[in-house]
Amino acid sequence: MPGPIQSIQRAAEVLKLLAHGGAHQLSVGEIARALDLAKPTVHGILRTLQEVGFVEQEVEGGKYRLGAALFHIGTSYLDGNELRAKALNWSDTLAMRAREAVRIGVMHGRHVLVVHHVFRPDNSRQTLDTGSLLPWHATALGKALVAFGEWPDGDLRRFTRHTLDPEELRAAMDVVRDRDWAYDLHELVEGEASAAAPIRDRRGVVVGAIGVSGPVERLCDSPDQPPRLELVSYVREAARSVSRELGGLSW
Repeated sequence: MPGPIQSIQRAAEVLKLLAHGGAHQLSVGEIARALDLAKPTVHGILRTLQEVGFVEQEVEGGKYRLGAALFHIGTSYLDGNELRAKALNWSDTLAMRAREAVRIGVMHGRHVLVVHHVFRPDNSRQTLDTGSLLPWHATALGKALVAFGEWPDGDLRRFTRHTLDPEELRAAMDVVRDRDWAYDLHELVEGEASAAAPIRDRRGVVVGAIGVSGPVERLCDSPDQPPRLELVSYVREAARSVSRELGGLSW
């Protein structure tokens, strides 16, 4: 039998190292030192992994982290962890009740990774968001996740004039923790809004979030008001239902 292929072994070591780093990114030099490899070798491995979407390079600083493309070959892992599998039926129900698009997300570094997306139940043209990365600080999904976890490192990019600054965001996190749901209003895209609630597992740990998103005129009673409480109640009910499926709630 032929022996192991060294280049694949090294690529796997790089991926495992980046995965171990969690929310932190690593430079070529840091990876080379950690794995005792030459910088040109590491650089070649990273370029190849980047081309297939398994790693991503930060625009500022040039450091590397795991890429969202790994999601597409990790669906069975997500199913094994129950989140996506347990949420499928409830996300469909939420889309039908709210008449809006539904997304389920988990934290991935400084972003929210969309692990499931249900189209708005109409005949409009829509793009599948599964596998996409969203900025945590400008989305309801991200706020619902970070409010009950760790504040990710890195600057907070302003996408619109409504994107919250760090001080406003920290105050918003307190409100999210108090009421157990989050929203964004014009913060990622002008004219769009979203609402989301956290999903908890049997340990009571927030492992994901589920939410609806769409144009402000459909989700809100006025352009400067949060999403309608009726929609919020649908979202919270869906989150509680998925949490019960995961053993996170006893009622």
